[in-house]
Amino acid sequence: MRLLLVLGALLLLATYWVPVWRIDLFAPQYPEGLQMTIWLDHLSGNIDSINGLNHYIGMRTIEEKMFPEFRVLPYLIGALAGWGLLAAALGRRWPVGVWFTALLVFLAAAMVDFYRWGYDYGHHLDEHAAIKIEGMTYQPPLIGYKQLLNFEAYSLPSYGAYLIAGATLMAGLVLWLSRARRAAAHPAAVPLPGRAGALSH
Repeated sequence: MRLLLVLGALLLLATYWVPVWRIDLFAPQYPEGLQMTIWLDHLSGNIDSINGLNHYIGMRTIEEKMFPEFRVLPYLIGALAGWGLLAAALGRRWPVGVWFTALLVFLAAAMVDFYRWGYDYGHHLDEHAAIKIEGMTYQPPLIGYKQLLNFEAYSLPSYGAYLIAGATLMAGLVLWLSRARRAAAHPAAVPLPGRAGALSH
């Protein structure tokens, strides 16, 4: 089971080299699509083209400096990976429980933060924009598909998000396996959730 913890930590470290999320836009005038790719510490894709279109409807220019998360995420992921390796070295259940909980909190907070940014970006528009449609907002979808004027917008997880989810599943699996093995070996001495115990190799 320690191997699973090490593998989970390595999955987190791999997110430094792959994108975490992507937003794709398709329209008749852009059949090949426009893409914004989100990494742990920067953006890539057709950012200039997207900003040029958004300018006409009053949306702010997308710039990396508007995301303080880019300065924090690399260190946060590094800390989470380090804790996973520590849990593997200690071989106890309680650090695995802490790691699993921290990963769940991280995933939930990331989605809340992404929604908050999308809401703010899509609702606070320039009153002097060239194109104004009464009551229209342009919040991108949190996940999935949304029609925005003549654009089809898709917001989907990329490789990094799957790696983080995989690490979280591995931490949860180790906790479950540890408890199941303990229960099989000592049916009358199953520890309460959160109590310390040793992991099997």
